[in-house]
Amino acid sequence: MTPQIKSNKLPPPQDLDKFISGGKLSLRLQDAILLALENNSNIRIAETQVETQKFVLLGTYKPFDPLVQSVVNANRYSYPGYTQLQGVGDGTNSTQDVLTQSFQVSYSQTFSTGTSFTANIGSIRTSTNSSFYFYNPYYNSTVGLQFTQPLLRNAGRFVTTAPLVIARSALQQSRATFQTQVNNAILQVVSQYWAVVQARGSFEVQHKSLDAADASYQHDKRALELGALPPLDIYRSQAEVAARRLVIIQAEYTLKQTQEALRLTVGADQDPSAAALDFDLTESPAVADATADQDADMLTKALASRPEIAAADIAVANDDLSVRVARNGLKPDLSLSGFYQSSGAGGNVYDLNDGHLVTPGGLGSSFNQTFGFGFPGYGGSLTLNLPLRNRAAKANLGTALVARHHDQLSGQATREQIVSQVHDAIYQLDEARLALKAGESSLDLAQKSLAADQRKFELGAETNFFVLDSQTKLAQAEVELLQAQINYQVAHATVDYTTGDLLKNYNVKIAELSK
Repeated sequence: MTPQIKSNKLPPPQDLDKFISGGKLSLRLQDAILLALENNSNIRIAETQVETQKFVLLGTYKPFDPLVQSVVNANRYSYPGYTQLQGVGDGTNSTQDVLTQSFQVSYSQTFSTGTSFTANIGSIRTSTNSSFYFYNPYYNSTVGLQFTQPLLRNAGRFVTTAPLVIARSALQQSRATFQTQVNNAILQVVSQYWAVVQARGSFEVQHKSLDAADASYQHDKRALELGALPPLDIYRSQAEVAARRLVIIQAEYTLKQTQEALRLTVGADQDPSAAALDFDLTESPAVADATADQDADMLTKALASRPEIAAADIAVANDDLSVRVARNGLKPDLSLSGFYQSSGAGGNVYDLNDGHLVTPGGLGSSFNQTFGFGFPGYGGSLTLNLPLRNRAAKANLGTALVARHHDQLSGQATREQIVSQVHDAIYQLDEARLALKAGESSLDLAQKSLAADQRKFELGAETNFFVLDSQTKLAQAEVELLQAQINYQVAHATVDYTTGDLLKNYNVKIAELSK
C-alpha cells in the first residue's frame, strides 16, 4: 500500500516549483509529461484500480488462512430432589447442584489440495453435590483430529487454487489497463503541449502581420498628409489593420484556452500560485528528419506491444479457468472424512461407601490419561451427494462459456481496431510529411512574393494593395507551416502510441507489480 493511500488527505501537486522561472512555468515536453504523470487526477484515479485489485488478490487467500478458535463456558444448574438416584438425600427439600465448566481450543485450515483439517483439545469440569460421583469434581479431557477430502467435485489443487490464479491474472490485467490509460494520458499531453505551441506561434505570426499592416497604414497616412495618396485609398490599409487586429484577438483567446487545457492536464490548476502563471514551452516544433516508417514492422510491433492486447489475452485465459471451474461443478460431490480422538478422565476420587477422599486428582491427571491414548476413538465416512439435475451448475457453465466467447470477440475487435489505428497513423504521418514539405515551399514563395511586391511599391509600379495582400499570404503561409510542423509532431507521437512505443520513447516505465 502506498503512503498516499494510507493518508487521509490528498498530497499537494509535485515538482511544479522546479519549473517556475521568470514568472512563467517553463516546460519541455518531457517535463509536461512528468508533471502529468505525477499530478493528473485521472491518472491517479486509474492507479487506484490497480491498488484495489491487489487487495482483491489478498482476499482470495481467505480460504487458506488458518483459524484458531477458543470457547470457554460456565453453567450452574439446581434441581429439586425427586428421587434417591440423585444422590442428594431422600427428602423433598433436598437440592441437586451441578456446576459445569469447559474450554476448547481448535485449529482448522484448508490446504491447496482441498483437504480440510481440524485439531482440537479441550476439557469439561463437572462438580456436584451428588454422592454417586466417585470423581468429584470430574474432568473429561479430549484431543482430536478430523479431516475431510473431496474426491470428485473440488478435488485437487486446480479447483482450490483457481480463484488465486484468476485474481493474479486480473491484477496483471488491471496493470495492462492502467498502462493503456497512461498511454492515452501521455498522448493527450503531447497533443495539448503542441496545441499551446501552435496557438502561441499563430499569435506571434498574427502580431507580426498586424505590425506590418500598421506600418503600411502609417506610410499611407503620411503620404495622404503630403498629398501623394488619394483620400479614398487610405481606407484599404486602415481596414486591413482592423481586420488583423480582430484576428489577433481571436488568436489570443485560442492561446488562453489551450493553456488552460494543458494547465489542467499537468495539475498546475491544483496550485493557486502556479495556476496564474503563463507557460513558456521551450520545445521547438521544427522537424529535423522526416523519415518514413515500415508499415509491416509497425503492425508487428503494435500487435506485440499494445497493452490492450495483453489485457484481452489475460481476460480469455481467465475465462478458460472459469470454464474449467464450472465443469467441476457438474461432478458428483464425493468426500472422504475421518477422525481420531483420545479421551481421559480425572479428578478427586471418593469412596462411595463412606465418602472419604481416596486419591486427589484434577485436570492434569485427566490430560495424562488423554495423552496416554488408552481410550481412543476413530472412524471414517464416505459421503456422496448426487444432484439429479444440477441446473445451477449447468447455468454457471453456460455463463462461463458465453463470457469466454464474448471476450474472444472483444479481443478480435481490439486487434482489428489496433490494425486500423496503425494504418490511420501511418496515413496521417505521410500526410503530415508531405504537408510539411509543401508548407516550407509555400513560405519561401510567400516571402519572395512579398519582397517583390514591396520593391515594386517602392518604385511606384504597384499600389499598397499588393503589398497588403502579400503580407496576408505570408502570415497565412507561416501559420500553415507551423500547423504542418505541429501535425507532424502529433502524428509521430500517434504512431508511437499505436505501436506501443510511446512510454519507451518518453522514458516512462510502469513499476512492476509486487508479488
